[in-house]
Amino acid sequence: MRRNYKMIGRKIFSVNILLSLCFGIQAQQAYLPPDKPKLVVGIIVEQLRFDQIEKFRDRMSENGIRKLINEGTFFRNASFDYMLTQSAPGYSTIATATEPSYHGITSDNWYQPLKNEFIYCTKDVSVNPVGGSYESGLHSPVNLQASTFTDELKMATGKKAKVYAVGIKEHSAIFSAGHSADGAFWYDNTTGTWMSSTYYMKILPGWVNDFNATGYAETYLNTTWNLLKQASDYADCLPDSNIYETGFNGINYFPYDLKKMSQAKGRNTPRNYSLLRETPFADAFTTDFAIKLIENEGLGQDDVTDYLAVCYSSTDYIGHRFGPSSVESADALFRLDKDIETLLNYLNDKIGKKNILIYFTSSHGISEIPAVLQNSMIPTGYFQQNQALQLLRSYLNAVYGEGDWVKGFSERQIFLNRTLIEDARIPLEDIQKKVARFLIQFSGVASAYPYYAFEANDFGNGHLRRIVNNFSPQRSGDVIVTLNPGWVEKEGDQVTNHNSPYEYDSHVPLIWYGWTVNRETVMRKVNMTDIAATLSSLCKVPYPNACTGEPMSELFR
Repeated sequence: MRRNYKMIGRKIFSVNILLSLCFGIQAQQAYLPPDKPKLVVGIIVEQLRFDQIEKFRDRMSENGIRKLINEGTFFRNASFDYMLTQSAPGYSTIATATEPSYHGITSDNWYQPLKNEFIYCTKDVSVNPVGGSYESGLHSPVNLQASTFTDELKMATGKKAKVYAVGIKEHSAIFSAGHSADGAFWYDNTTGTWMSSTYYMKILPGWVNDFNATGYAETYLNTTWNLLKQASDYADCLPDSNIYETGFNGINYFPYDLKKMSQAKGRNTPRNYSLLRETPFADAFTTDFAIKLIENEGLGQDDVTDYLAVCYSSTDYIGHRFGPSSVESADALFRLDKDIETLLNYLNDKIGKKNILIYFTSSHGISEIPAVLQNSMIPTGYFQQNQALQLLRSYLNAVYGEGDWVKGFSERQIFLNRTLIEDARIPLEDIQKKVARFLIQFSGVASAYPYYAFEANDFGNGHLRRIVNNFSPQRSGDVIVTLNPGWVEKEGDQVTNHNSPYEYDSHVPLIWYGWTVNRETVMRKVNMTDIAATLSSLCKVPYPNACTGEPMSELFR
């Protein structure tokens, strides 16, 4: 009898083991990620240096950027590999997996000789605004010469994938969305609402009109911008009120009464809605809109991979006015961290971490304010381009006779009057060479190169290679100027800038999170062209057609 009890006990034990194994296998299967992510989300912050993340990391929320770092793959040595680190080339490079020399967005603006005018990167007079004001709607990806990851995703899925992008700046949304997107939405300074153009749609979706009708912009502008955290959390920033910052009309200390600052000065004067984009509340506004878009367009709700780019730009405006070491920039980053926490919580709750793939990065960094560097005895200064341009014109008049030899200086490039030069039968290379030799004499100029030197040369690595990566025969100027480290161009009331190949402008954070992403820190150097190449490989779609990037092997383990 005792033996029978033993046999029964062994059978019960075996059954329990078998059941445990079955439940264990089912549990493992339940947590297996799908073959492809249901939704890819690109979070792109404009003007965020890598070191700014490291500086404030311990003071951020546990469920915002720190969550991405702690649970994702953190590439600590990611950078752009071209000369003119501006916003539009940054967004385009991330989207196309290639350098500006191939995708064509060499700078935010360029000179077009045939039309004798400077062209804004997304300007397109063949389209019309959808919602918003007229001038704000004349934009499309017409100047982007390469396909994007999202274009390839659209084609590979028979156009079943839903592709959208939102951003305060039109070029951030447009270049992130690509050519084949279902929609790109940006903020209109005149009306304080979200809008698009007829390139994407004939009318705004009903939910966008409903969202605009809620008057979120008005609500945010009726608030006061105070510090989010205690004063001790800003102890390693510059003093709140200092001599280095321009601020808003001379006001450079907290609190900022946005209602008063944006109020109409006269009865017939509209409210200044453009002020919103220069405050952290524009990022909150972007987050609000992005979540509404996910809900109403049903992103991530089927087995076809969808895509959404969320582009944050407040840090760019604030950095230009106050510098990267200011209390304002720190507070903007803290508030951005809360916005990302809101977005992450929504995505994890509604779609699930195993179904989403997120990459978090920036379109460029920023230089420290020259006066701040000078205070620490570091060589620096402002390059006075207007003064240099005036002296250059005088020099060319003395050499070649009176004439409008120079069309302008934009984005570190000199644009010459090629029609006049041709009529005067002056070899273009000769005048380019003379201009370059003249400009090298100015304080802060590290080098000046005639662009003809890059048409048929490969300079390997270094700054010359970065110039090659920025070169386009149709859109580049005649001479490109590089400044010494720490030197920036002086533009209007901006106290600092970005637009150099140096680390403070090119080195940005890059974090992957969700789906099959493991917790890992990667120190090897990666090019920002690798992002779209990696997305294409992970989602099993063709690479963008001008791709020069490579998949990041760490994400395939």
